[in-house]
This record gives sequence, C-alpha cells and structure tokens, in this order.
Amino acid sequence: METPRKFSEAELTAILESLEDEERFGVVLRAKGIVDSGEGQWIYFDYVPGEMNLRRGAAELTGRFCVIGAKLNEQALKELFRIG
Repeated sequence: METPRKFSEAELTAILESLEDEERFGVVLRAKGIVDSGEGQWIYFDYVPGEMNLRRGAAELTGRFCVIGAKLNEQALKELFRIG
C-alpha cells in the first residue's frame, strides 16, 4: 500500500508493535516499508514478530509498506497506518 502521510519514529514504533494483535490484524509474518518522517528524511522499517528495525534514509516519492501474513485484515491495517 502507498501512503503520503508523515510518521514520527515513536508513532511508527507503536504501529509496528500493534501488529502483534492477531485478532485485529491477522497473523503478520513480516512487514517492511518506507515512510516520510516529516523531518527531511525517510524512515525505512522491517518487522517480524518480536523484532523491528528502523533506520533513516534518502527521500522517496511516496511512502509505502507491505504486510505479509495469513488472514490479514486489510481494512484494519489501512486504519492502523491511517490511509483508509
């Protein structure tokens, strides 16, 4: 999915921690993406259950993320990332 929204590092960390809720989001096996930090840099992220990695990097045209798993609730994921 794509998102033009800006995220702080703390906000993105909270979002990634929320992915542990299988009842709400489904079984998330992996998530990765890049989002605008609003501070002139972008935040690249990788997530697997129990572990996440955030790092700063060069600008992109738009933010995007991918969530891989089973029985994913796409609408709940859009709401979590505030794009739906």
